[in-house]
Amino acid sequence: MKFSVSSSALLSLLATTGKVISNKNTLPILDYFLLELTGNELKVTTSDLETTLTGTLHVDNVESEGTIAAPAKLMLDSLKEFAEMPLTIEVNDQNWEIRLSWKSGSLSIPGASAVSYPVIQTLSPDCKELSLDVDTLVNGINKTIFATADDELRPVMNGVFFNLEPGKLTFVGTDAHKLVRYEMLLDNEITASFILPKKPANLLKTVLLKEEEAIQVSFDSKNAVFRLKSHTLVCRLIEGVYPNYNAVIPANNPNKVLVDRIELLNGIKRVAVCSNPTTNLIRMDIGGNQINLTAQDIDFSVSANETISCSYEGQPITIGFKSTFLVEILSNMETPTVMIELADSTRAGVFNPVYDDKRPSTTLMLLMPMMINA
Repeated sequence: MKFSVSSSALLSLLATTGKVISNKNTLPILDYFLLELTGNELKVTTSDLETTLTGTLHVDNVESEGTIAAPAKLMLDSLKEFAEMPLTIEVNDQNWEIRLSWKSGSLSIPGASAVSYPVIQTLSPDCKELSLDVDTLVNGINKTIFATADDELRPVMNGVFFNLEPGKLTFVGTDAHKLVRYEMLLDNEITASFILPKKPANLLKTVLLKEEEAIQVSFDSKNAVFRLKSHTLVCRLIEGVYPNYNAVIPANNPNKVLVDRIELLNGIKRVAVCSNPTTNLIRMDIGGNQINLTAQDIDFSVSANETISCSYEGQPITIGFKSTFLVEILSNMETPTVMIELADSTRAGVFNPVYDDKRPSTTLMLLMPMMINA
């Protein structure tokens, strides 16, 4: 294998695909990049057995094709030291030595045979396919991934739930304390669902930033494939039945609060400093177009309160929330104003961003309350 390539283009590709590589790989070969040169196309593959990311790059001056496993850390550490310049990469097929040459020098890195590199999972013939707009996929993941859990006992909650219905796509993330449901109108006739694990979801967020064209998504009961312009992500899905999220969303919420999101967020952050570090409880007394935020830690005799003006419809209500969850929910909205809908102090609060215009998507965030000690 011998070819020429731009140092920055190669580094960019390796840095992106390298995000798949785990710190604790079960197989030594998974600490390597799989480089495959066919014609003028260099294909780079990384895998952790659950997730596989493949990227392609156009290279020049190809003298011979081939396949090699290159050590990821050494390759990245070496390429980071180069300014933008052409590199010639040559592989010795006898001892798997990788030689990088440039105008004023060269370096050699020990490679390995690619024979033992794991084979990429394939989908079943009856897999389902759809095309998704980049913005739809990015927004769906961004708005829900923060609400997913890290729960070994309930793995279905550790990913983003994709629910396809005719004319609609719903993204859901929940950890049983908070829940986010993002619904998007979609020209779709499929009825299906799958749970995308957190790691490939985060990888997609990174890779999609450079995409403009529609993403082709294929999936069966065990795996999903996301085909982008120059990358392909294959991942194992989380198997299991996702909880009935619609059942926990309160339907009748007579108490409605309209409040400035940033003002409320900053007020919570200030008051939360004095909350109990174990519970992070913040008490909200709402009534008379005011929200009174209170937090205290009896053990250290500290307390704080702040009053924020709002527009309120309903009976006076007192409810407690975990401040860290409140901050997460309010931080993951982009509108200046938020609508909080409440039923009573024991039922979940529903947070809706308030948009000035009509949109093809709706975002609903839900937070379970905490008991307030009398």
